[in-house]
Amino acid sequence: MTNFHELGLSKQTVATLFALGYETPTPIQAQAIPQLLEGRDMIGLAQTGTGKTAAFGLPIIEMLAKDPKRPDNRTTRTLILAPTRELVNQIAASLKSYVRGTPMKINAVVGGASINKQQLQLEKGTDILVATPGRLLDLIARRAIGLTAVRYLVLDEADQMLDLGFIHDLRKISKMVPNKRQTLLFSATMPKAIADLASDFLKDPVQVSVTPPGKAADKVEQFVHFVVGKNDKTDLLKKSLEENPTGRAMVFLRTKHGAEKLSKHLEHIGFKVASIHGNKSQGQRERALKAFRDNEIRVLVATDVAARGIDIPGVTHVFNYDLPEVPDAYVHRIGRTARAGRDGIAIAFCAPDEARLLRDIERLMNIEITTASGERPEGGRQPRGGAGNNNRGGAANRGRG
Repeated sequence: MTNFHELGLSKQTVATLFALGYETPTPIQAQAIPQLLEGRDMIGLAQTGTGKTAAFGLPIIEMLAKDPKRPDNRTTRTLILAPTRELVNQIAASLKSYVRGTPMKINAVVGGASINKQQLQLEKGTDILVATPGRLLDLIARRAIGLTAVRYLVLDEADQMLDLGFIHDLRKISKMVPNKRQTLLFSATMPKAIADLASDFLKDPVQVSVTPPGKAADKVEQFVHFVVGKNDKTDLLKKSLEENPTGRAMVFLRTKHGAEKLSKHLEHIGFKVASIHGNKSQGQRERALKAFRDNEIRVLVATDVAARGIDIPGVTHVFNYDLPEVPDAYVHRIGRTARAGRDGIAIAFCAPDEARLLRDIERLMNIEITTASGERPEGGRQPRGGAGNNNRGGAANRGRG
């Protein structure tokens, strides 16, 4: 199939997509849309950046349009759950662009924003509600929204929702939605906990899969610096940022405190920088992302709250200042660069106590990341060798620093 009309979408939807610049479906859209239009439950295995939102959003919009009855007050016909505020807002923005010119109503509710304002937005009924699980339950407790009218339920980035501790919230919500519904679960990875969740939530699901788990974008060149301590990491980071004055960089750390401290240090020594993490208000996070998108700042320091679902074109460098505890998080972090066919560089700093984390990452990706400086610790070399890392000549020089 080569176009959206052949996937079963209406002429109006296809015309809207064409106006938005969508001409050819991505692989997950081509696989998912026809099956969802048939009403099947679905497990979708896909990384961010593969066109997932349109893959699940377009068929839901088509099906809602065929039943134009307005939702009752304080109800929603569709519920989409996602793990972070940023991802919720991004999904809602995409869906709003698909329904432009129609009476369909889309709302987003997240923590860190005014719950009273959100309550008012939900009063008149909603066709599609995009939410973080915690804020949704807060609004249900206030009787601002009920889930008895939900016909379509989507769990997006399910593995991250479990990592962030949302499993109990998801199970509570599952008891509030009708048994007669269409359910879609999208996840970048399929650990046992996700398979168990899928078996509880879905009925006879079809499975679609694109980009195998653990595979980084082909155009990301990866390097690792072996360091002794934090000061070495900071010095190497400063050096690399200075050597790439026109680049745009995302720097990932494990903790909110560490991210804020590094951001203030970089700002103090003259870099245009902002930070984004769980202690920031929704407004602060949105302003930081906008400044980064608009090139007002060139360094965004973040925790893994920003590792998924945020599509910022033109990120040239991703720095893993701290290696993540979960190897899949590394794949999502470096996926913020090399988007839309561009090249990108991922640079990791590995302290002695992070050697195990590096080994786990390399095992997942089946590569040995190129050493840019320092000595790889004894026993840290991967038995499979470095053939899987497609670095090109001269790239290591750019990775140093």
